[in-house]
This record gives sequence, structure tokens and C-alpha cells, in this order.
Amino acid sequence: MLRRELHRLFLSFFGMGLLGLLSACGGSSSSTTTPPPPPPPPPNSITLTPVASGLANPVDLQTSDDGTGRLFVVEQVGVIRILQGGVVLPTAFLDIRARVKFSGEMGLLGVAFHPGFAQSPRFYVNYVRLVGVQQQKQSVIAEFQVSATDANQADPASERILLTVDQPDVNHKAGQLAFGSDKFLYIGFGDGGGGGDPSGNGQNLQTHLGKMLRIDVDHTTGGLPYAIPADNPFAAGGGLPEIWAYGLRNPFRFSFDTATGKLFLGDVGQGLYEEVDVLQKGGNYGWNVMEGMHCYNASSCNMTGLMLPIAEYDHTEGNAVIGGYVYHGTAIPALAGSYVFGDFVVGKIWRLTQDNAGVWQRVLLLSSGRGISSFGQDSAGELYVVDYSGAILQVAP
Repeated sequence: MLRRELHRLFLSFFGMGLLGLLSACGGSSSSTTTPPPPPPPPPNSITLTPVASGLANPVDLQTSDDGTGRLFVVEQVGVIRILQGGVVLPTAFLDIRARVKFSGEMGLLGVAFHPGFAQSPRFYVNYVRLVGVQQQKQSVIAEFQVSATDANQADPASERILLTVDQPDVNHKAGQLAFGSDKFLYIGFGDGGGGGDPSGNGQNLQTHLGKMLRIDVDHTTGGLPYAIPADNPFAAGGGLPEIWAYGLRNPFRFSFDTATGKLFLGDVGQGLYEEVDVLQKGGNYGWNVMEGMHCYNASSCNMTGLMLPIAEYDHTEGNAVIGGYVYHGTAIPALAGSYVFGDFVVGKIWRLTQDNAGVWQRVLLLSSGRGISSFGQDSAGELYVVDYSGAILQVAP
């Protein structure tokens, strides 16, 4: 029932109105050296190997990168569970169900572990709550600490709220947060909901909605519980100082390429197109002037200064893009360097690679039949698929 409701909401809001192998060169008796052949293209198919099941509405999968091999599964209801050695530990790592509003696209939506987690076990979550007599919907970015006596349990009482953002509607909450190689925390926010961004939040630099934010969780600025990085594009004015990029509709899942530092993002479309972007500091990614590479409203479409996506697909192929990861594992060598992403509604998984002209080419890898709510990556660079029905699966050849 819950999956059907989320599926309906994704269709309504996210999509239709809503995620080289080096070949050995043979020797030659000639004095002329024959150059090796070019590496083969990435594979055009993959499989999914079940790892865990029985989870409740999982929406994110992250590693703490502390040498323990643990994976942390975010359940939208308000729980984080530990997956270790293919086993989901019986005791929750964090349980904040009493604080979380779980409904449709709201709930506990993402987790990120501090880059120095092994030495200072802190982590950050993104969840939606209701506050006050009016039950105002509000996104919360909060820090928690791990229990001093049990490394497999967080301390719910340690919560330190860094940022709250009032939400006007029930959808487009995004949810991902992640640390970049600069050790700053990046936070994605959707436009606040409602079809077509009725308040124009994506282009409004005086709201956090429809933006990618970037903050320093290790220092403070004035009365803020975090610091503003000095090189944020609006640190000196012209927009909210936390804003790093804008013009986003619903950046539900994004990730950093561990090799290049590039930020890849899947931005869920409105009625026609889904898009993948590579975000740059200060970039305007077009919503709600553009949807994908197209004018959203042809009568008032000024594309000047807008950043176009690296790839898009229309709703004949899928309805809710789910951003993934650039693959740097060893299990599928021919997939190395490909960006792997999917679609929640139809369960398709694609790869993106750049050709010699720098053009991104999209190839279908698998029609999984899964409700893909997220991808995950372990410390070895291997990829996982999060199925909203309750399963975790590893991407395999």
C-alpha cells in the first residue's frame, strides 16, 4: 500500500505532474610496434544480486568509510539500519520515527557521514517534520553523534539542528546530502512542490528551495551553527550565502565522482523530461524556465546563462530519474568511469559515458522491474540498488 502511494505521488509530482579493459597486444617479429587496440566500450547489460530484504521503505544507502565495511540503509519511516556482511543488524542504528513525518515524499530522506567519521563519529540527516499548531511542514538538516559505548548505535539525544526550511507543499523535498572532497556538506532541496513551481522558487535566490546548498559543518559564522564557505557564489551578497547552485526542481539523488570531484545529479522532471546534470558553482540549471533541454513555458523562455543537462530522456522511457554514481569498482572493469543511474517508476538502469567529442552517450543496461529509490556505493566502489519495496541488490556483471 505504501509503495503504491509513493508510486502514485512520484507519477503525480515527480514525473507526469512528479528518480577499458586493456586488451593484450600480441608480439610481432617486425621492428614496427603495433599499437594496442582501443579499450572496449562499457557493457550493455548488468545483473542485480540480492543482498538484503525485509526493509521498510528504504530510500538511501551510504557507507561510513571507517574501515568497518558497514552500509547504512535509510528507511523513510525514520530509521537507519546497518547492513554488514549481508545481514541487517536487528537493532536500529538510529530511530527518530517520533520526530519524522512519513507520508508520500516526506520522511527521513538521506544520511551523510562526516569525512572524519572514524575519529569523530558524527553524521548528518535530512528529514521532514511537522511543527507548531498549524503543523507547518519543515525540512530539517541535523547532526547526530554515535553512542560512546556502542559503535552500532547513534544517540538520538545528541541531535544538533543546523538548518530548517519551511515547506509549502507535500512533494519535491529532494533529500540527498553528501560531503564533497572539499569536506563541505552539500544539501539538495526541491522547489517546495506544486506543479510547475508556482512560487518560482527555482529562480529565486532568496529561498533555499530549488537549490544546492554548501555549508561548513566544522566551523560557525556569526550566530549560525555552521559556517559559510568563503568561495560560495553568494557569500558576499546577491543571494542566500548557503546557495551553491540553483534552478533545480527535485534533486532527489546526487553524488560526487570520487576520481574527478564532479557532482552528478538526477533532477526529476515535470510532465515531459527527466534530466542528469553535472553541477558547477553558481550554475543556474533552468527550472522553471527549462525542463531538461526544452523551454518549460515557450511564451517566456530566456535561456541566457542557463546550464543545460548532460543527458535527458522523455516520459516514453521513464518518469522519475534517480541519480546514481560514477563506477570505480573492480567487479565490472568495463563499466569503469561510467555514470550509472536509473528510474524509479519503470526500473530501468542506464550508463552515461563521454565519447571522443565529449558528448555524453546513454545506453540501457537493464530493465530491472524494481522500484529504484536510490543507488549506493561501498568503500570499494561497488554499486548497489535500493528497491523501495524493501530490498538491497548489488550491481554485478
